[in-house]
Amino acid sequence: MKEKIQKLFSNVWTIPNVLTIIRIILIPVFVVLFFKGEKITALCVFCAASLTDMLDGYLARKLNQITDFGKLFDPLADKLMVLTAMVCQTFWGPLPLVAVIIVALKELVMVLGGVFMLSRDVVVYSNYFGKAAQVGFIASLILSFFHERFVEGNVMLRGMTPDIILLWITVALAVVAMVIYATGAIRTINKKEEKKDEI
Repeated sequence: MKEKIQKLFSNVWTIPNVLTIIRIILIPVFVVLFFKGEKITALCVFCAASLTDMLDGYLARKLNQITDFGKLFDPLADKLMVLTAMVCQTFWGPLPLVAVIIVALKELVMVLGGVFMLSRDVVVYSNYFGKAAQVGFIASLILSFFHERFVEGNVMLRGMTPDIILLWITVALAVVAMVIYATGAIRTINKKEEKKDEI
């Protein structure tokens, strides 16, 4: 375990990992601004954090700087940022509580599964549904800051504003992504066990 922890935190200071760390630091900044009522500034911080999310993955591949730290903390930072914004916009904003509960449970399962997979030196990469869901959550959260304007302008479909509609579509995508990820993880572990048995 000690060796795995040392390996995890070795070679941390790469450009993609620094962007991941910055994203983690921006989470409390977002919360403070949100509760101070500076919603537009909080939205800008959320957008900046989302930009680092897209940038660090690209740079990790482009610069060949994929590390164990990045594999674990990059998706963790993404989940924390999105969940934090969702909680804020659920309890003090327009988003439905049921949606955030489903997403929180899904993310908990994914994080625990990711840690388990990493401990067994098995990597299952995110699928297109997961990537689409991440983009969808970011887009729906950005739109949620303009929820009142949608209501005032009667921009609705069957009583739901665009941010809520997009959120529910994204929740469905996220659940599908989790099922596909779990299936892939089980298949990968089984193949690894079969190879061990053959040896």
